[in-house]
Amino acid sequence: MNTIEAMRERHSIRKFDTDHVMPEEDLQEILDATIEAPSSWNLQHWKFLVIQSDEKKEELLPIAYNQKQVVDGDVTIAVLGDEQANQNADTVFGESVELGHMTEEIKDKVVATIHGAYENEKFGHDEALINASLAAMQLMLAAKEKGYDSVPMGGFDASKLRENFNIPERYTPVMLVAIGKGTGEARTSPRFPLEDVVIKDSF
Repeated sequence: MNTIEAMRERHSIRKFDTDHVMPEEDLQEILDATIEAPSSWNLQHWKFLVIQSDEKKEELLPIAYNQKQVVDGDVTIAVLGDEQANQNADTVFGESVELGHMTEEIKDKVVATIHGAYENEKFGHDEALINASLAAMQLMLAAKEKGYDSVPMGGFDASKLRENFNIPERYTPVMLVAIGKGTGEARTSPRFPLEDVVIKDSF
């Protein structure tokens, strides 16, 4: 399956084969592909809380307003956005210096610019949402390429998720993604035609 095929074939699935167990190597390969997602300044504004055990899935169920896919899927992943991703800057750009991609002087200037931008808390929050969402889409496409179905969910109690799963304040819950082997036919949803959504050069 090529990338465009995966995009066209991916549909949200809400019923999963409850007897299927995802091999750990499949999960690892999906996550390895996910972290190749792009991010602002390559700060990689994401963490993935992998909820896999039956006990933890059941704990998640009421937090997700009893949406059964969180327990019926092989795994549910809470995609978290890092509101303090600027703390990654020294590591990210330090590696660039070591690889000879930039000088120490340029690295210091870039890192200072990043920290300056993050002095605005809203900036950090917005960047967390944007960049973690890029990773979430990549997660679902990687799952599809490996033969799995998925559904993204914004319906959950973020404060209870944070409390029950000990999520540090630094990370904001962006969405839940349930992944597994879908059962039955996916219900396709209509899309607006290109002429309704594409504007060339200017409105």
